[in-house]
Amino acid sequence: MIYMLLIAFTVLFAVLAIRAKRLLSSALWLAIVSGLLAVIFYFMGAQLVAIIELSIGAGLVTVLFVFAISIAGEDDIEVFSVVPKPLAAGAIILLFLLLGWFLLPTQTAQPPHSESSISTVMWEQRSLDVLLQIAIIFAGVLGLLGLLAEGKAPLGYHAAEQAAASRDRELDALYQQSIPKETP
Repeated sequence: MIYMLLIAFTVLFAVLAIRAKRLLSSALWLAIVSGLLAVIFYFMGAQLVAIIELSIGAGLVTVLFVFAISIAGEDDIEVFSVVPKPLAAGAIILLFLLLGWFLLPTQTAQPPHSESSISTVMWEQRSLDVLLQIAIIFAGVLGLLGLLAEGKAPLGYHAAEQAAASRDRELDALYQQSIPKETP
């Protein structure tokens, strides 16, 4: 029952992410979808996949989307449908039928699996992965901060243009000093 509720909310929030009028709202709905997927993965026994989905899918991707939207801005984009509506509706119905098929209980006995705490999974079994994910998030944030700093330079130009402008000003000052002044 909890799986069906989580899947229903995931589908609902995914539709809201697609239908959102603003890109920032869409990115936040997508982060919620990734968080719900991480919860579903965790409850299904795939703790490692849940950790990766939560840290990369809901964390890093959302941060990158928000920074990219803040840099590029939100322009209204007119979107045209690529897939005909009857084909899309048929694909959605097929998806729900397959989902129902896979969620039906099976008659085979499954061996019990041991429950591991999240801290055990993260810091003892997968510590290298977690440290690499932290490094990826850190590098992504630093890269975006570098892009933001480059785009908002003091003179409004890029660094190379600023250096050229500074050099030109210095050459003009030297030229003005070298010209003899006429005395009346």
